[in-house]
Amino acid sequence: MEYFNIAPVASVIFVFTIITSLYAFYDNGIYGKFMLHPYSVSKGKNVYTLITSGLIHADWMHLFFNMFTFFAFAFTLERLMGSWQFGLLYFLGLVLSDLPTVFKHKDNFHYNSLGASGAISAVLFSYILFNPMSKIYIMFIPIGIPAVAFGVIYLIYCAYASRNSRDHINHDAHFFGALTGLIFTIIFVPGIIQNFISMLTGNN
Repeated sequence: MEYFNIAPVASVIFVFTIITSLYAFYDNGIYGKFMLHPYSVSKGKNVYTLITSGLIHADWMHLFFNMFTFFAFAFTLERLMGSWQFGLLYFLGLVLSDLPTVFKHKDNFHYNSLGASGAISAVLFSYILFNPMSKIYIMFIPIGIPAVAFGVIYLIYCAYASRNSRDHINHDAHFFGALTGLIFTIIFVPGIIQNFISMLTGNN
């Protein structure tokens, strides 16, 4: 209840995404209805899947990593930027992170995509603007990486993986979700650039 009081939008997204993902695990018909199919969307069909594809996940591990990352940053971010701003950020993160995928795979009938990774990348990179020197911990690495350094490495990796990877992960959604988070925060949070620079230089 405490989380709902301090971050109501993040709380609803967190709970609803877990519920819909778990439901899909036991009802495969949900995947057909919710999954992003760029070929169809490019033809003006099932456009709603730009949003619903972020409510389902491929498996338990996919769900765990996305929700763990969301939990780590989203509740704090909503308190920092405000509830309606956070809600709009997440919505735009879902949609705008998937649009490049639609254009890229518009002629590939067999390509599908799912998961909230694009929106969660938007959340993470918005958080980085607020706290660039906070530490981000990655599995198997015993020390924290400054958030700003992690962000740079993450963007470079996503750009590279988008062109070269064959791991069936939608790296484009990660990359464009991150950009959405940065651009949205710069536009909607006055003084965030000055805050970012002050945090980097230690003049806060």
